[in-house]
Amino acid sequence: MRCGASQFPTIAFGTGSTMKFKDVTDYVNQAIENGFSHIDTAQHYQTETYVGLAIKESGLPRSSLYITTKYSFGASPREAIQQSLNKIGLSYVDLYLVHFPAVLSDFESGWREFEKMKKDGLTRSIGVSNFTVEDLQKLLKTAVTKPAVNQISFHPYNYASHKALLEYCTKQSITVEAYGSLNSITQNPGGPVDAAVNAAAKRIGATPNQVIFSWVRSKGVAIVTTSRSKERLQEYLAVEDLPPLTAEEIAAIDDAGAKGPPSRLVVAGIAMQHKFERSPSLVMWLAIAIIFGFATFFMF
Repeated sequence: MRCGASQFPTIAFGTGSTMKFKDVTDYVNQAIENGFSHIDTAQHYQTETYVGLAIKESGLPRSSLYITTKYSFGASPREAIQQSLNKIGLSYVDLYLVHFPAVLSDFESGWREFEKMKKDGLTRSIGVSNFTVEDLQKLLKTAVTKPAVNQISFHPYNYASHKALLEYCTKQSITVEAYGSLNSITQNPGGPVDAAVNAAAKRIGATPNQVIFSWVRSKGVAIVTTSRSKERLQEYLAVEDLPPLTAEEIAAIDDAGAKGPPSRLVVAGIAMQHKFERSPSLVMWLAIAIIFGFATFFMF
């Protein structure tokens, strides 16, 4: 996949989510050692310094890594990117994103700064994150350089609401990059998507996580993901070698996602069930509490 003048790795190791505000040096090292060449960070995550340490410790040439960071708040974009570069220990990043539309008080002048930073070699490509169709249309009215990327939350349960955005980005040659794709099954278990994903997983001999990522790829969307587990990272990277999903399997996941996620009650019930399965002693203490409650009630 092309992104500006650089080859854009279609799966990135992200340092946001549960890794924000933490020392992620070892986790970034682990990701690089297991085959991730694209590392995603942001001013807001406060992980840029640790990403820089991991890059240095890897000993790899700069050209073998693709680094994304984001302008999130505070200083002007140019001051912010210089601060980010100093923290990461690089002279340029491969991709610099506007983290949220609201961080640009004025789209025209703000994006002009991004274009100037690209021209000056501080970043190879420029893009946006969490932009809607309306945001992109507003930006493109005055932009000389189109955003190379729009990084968004994307999974089966919000696909229907994002169809127009994906179509618009395709028309404008803007690569869509997804974060939070696994939330559809990790944060919303027991929903209609599970059955469609599990059926596809059984056919191709894959995990449900791999099927979700295969589905994302089927939409022409790149992936940002994260994990502290080496086995998970290897699982995610192996998606590229899996047989593709059939049109019927993709449609089944689309249709299931359109039904919406399970209710909070269902999710809470499944979470409680998993706790019981992992901790039999919890069941025992709950039973004792119930018995004690009944005994107290009848005693008084």
